[in-house]
Amino acid sequence: MADKHRISFEPVDIEMEVGEDEKILDAAFRQGIHLMHGCREGQCSACKSFVLDGEIQMERYSTFACNDAEVEEGYVLLCRAHAFSDCTIELLNFDEEELLNSAPLQRIRTEVVEVVEHTHDIVGLKLKPVDPPVYEFKPGQYADLTIPGTDEHRSFSMATIPSAGDHIEFVIKKYPGGRFSALLDDGIAAGDTIELTGPYGNFTLKNGHVLPLVLMAGGAGMAPVLSLLRHLSETGDTRRIRFYYGARTAADLFYLDEIRALGQRLPDFEFVVALSESTEGAGELGVTAEPGMVTDVVAAREPELHRTEVYLCGPPPMVDAALDLAARQGVPDDQVFYDKFTTSVRDEQTSQGDIT
Repeated sequence: MADKHRISFEPVDIEMEVGEDEKILDAAFRQGIHLMHGCREGQCSACKSFVLDGEIQMERYSTFACNDAEVEEGYVLLCRAHAFSDCTIELLNFDEEELLNSAPLQRIRTEVVEVVEHTHDIVGLKLKPVDPPVYEFKPGQYADLTIPGTDEHRSFSMATIPSAGDHIEFVIKKYPGGRFSALLDDGIAAGDTIELTGPYGNFTLKNGHVLPLVLMAGGAGMAPVLSLLRHLSETGDTRRIRFYYGARTAADLFYLDEIRALGQRLPDFEFVVALSESTEGAGELGVTAEPGMVTDVVAAREPELHRTEVYLCGPPPMVDAALDLAARQGVPDDQVFYDKFTTSVRDEQTSQGDIT
C-alpha cells in the first residue's frame, strides 16, 4: 500500500490526504474538494499552483503549461503532481463557492438510450444512469466516458441539466479514426453499457451574479452552453442573454428548434449564428445569421462586452480568438469562463472531445 501524506492548501485553509500513487487533483476530487482544473492532462495550466513546502514530483506535462523556470521556482500542475511528503500548496486559481460545494465525483454504469446524428460530423449520445440510477452534476460540467472494451476514456460535456433525471445527453464531434467517436457509426448502440466518471469542470454559472451573459460556442462546444441555456430557461433568469454559435455553413447547425423554444421563455434573449463559409440557406432555418468568424460577429455586435460575463467553449483556435477579443475589450479575467478542447500529451485525446 502506497504511503499517504497530508496536503494543506493556502490561502483557503483546507487539508486533505493523498497517496503517493495518486495525483493530487484526483485525490481532491475523491474527497469532495473541487480544485480549479481544465484538461487534467498537464496542458492547460488551470490547476497551476505553488509549492510552499514539501516534496512533489510531476508526471509528463507540457512546458507550455508550466515551463522549466516555473518548475524550478516551485510551480506545479496538480493534475500531474504526486506528493512524497506532507506538503503546503498555495492555490493560485480557486473559486471559494465551488471548492467544497460541487457535486461529488461519481462512477456510474450507464446504458445507451440512443445515438442521434445531428450533422455530418456531430452526434448526440443519450445515456441512462443504471448503477447508481442518479448522477449529480452542475450545468456546464463534463464527464469521462470509458471507451467500450478498453480501460481508456474520453471526456465530453453534458448538454443536459440535472433535472432531466432519467438521461444524460452528450454532443460529440466525430474525427477520422477517433477511438470513441468512430464507434458512434456502428460500434455503439441502444442497450450497450458505458462507464461514466464525473463530474469535472468549472464552466458553471455562478450564484448571485447579475451581469448580462454572452455565450459563445463552436462545434461540440454547443453541449455545455446548451446545458447553461437550459438551466437559465428553467430558472427563469431575467438577465440579457446573447448566444453566438460559430459554424461553417447552415448544414452544420442543430438544436435550432430547442434553442428557439428556450429563448421564448427568457425575457431578453437572442441567438445569432456566425457562418464562416456561407450563409446560404440560413434564412430558411429562421435564424439570424452573420458571415464570418464567431469572434468577429461578437466584436461587431457587443461593443459593451466588458460589461458582461463571457462563457466560451469550443476548439482551441476559437477560444484563443475569443480570449484575445475579451482582453482587447477590457473584460476582467473574473468575468470570463471557458472550456478549451485541449490536446493530450500522452494520447492526443481532447478535453470534451476525441481526436485519436
